[in-house]
Amino acid sequence: MSAAPDPPRVPRRAFIGLGSNLGGRRARIARGVAALREHGDVIAVSPLYETEPVGGPEGQPPYVNAVVELRTCASPRELLERCRALEAEAHRVRTVRFGPRTLDADVLLVDGVVVDEPDLQVPHPRMWERRFVLAPLRDLAPGLVPPDVLERAGGAVRLVGTL
Repeated sequence: MSAAPDPPRVPRRAFIGLGSNLGGRRARIARGVAALREHGDVIAVSPLYETEPVGGPEGQPPYVNAVVELRTCASPRELLERCRALEAEAHRVRTVRFGPRTLDADVLLVDGVVVDEPDLQVPHPRMWERRFVLAPLRDLAPGLVPPDVLERAGGAVRLVGTL
């Protein structure tokens, strides 16, 4: 008896957050977006925001952050693998929690999907507390981020342009 084929995957709206506070921050974000575009499922990229670090050690330089919107059949796990590949390509070293980084890439949301695993939580568990995620997300999906939620979120952000 043969196994039943996997059901077809339905394209879903998904969002990936990118941030960098070491080296050529904008260039690192641009390279991350370009690598995501290679999969053919990027539909929008937020403006860039310069943001103060939230958590982590004192004295960190500011970040540049953006959010990328996808229409994808990739699973949250596959999106996490893409994020990890982007970080590896940027030579990210994980030494201090919330410390400086060449590139941070996080799966923020996948429409209609909840994941709660040790190394992957979707929606991202701290995104609703962080203005550096919510401001660019709201640019792409205003209906997902009510104004009062954005106002309550921590961290200052400043619009610095687009890619």
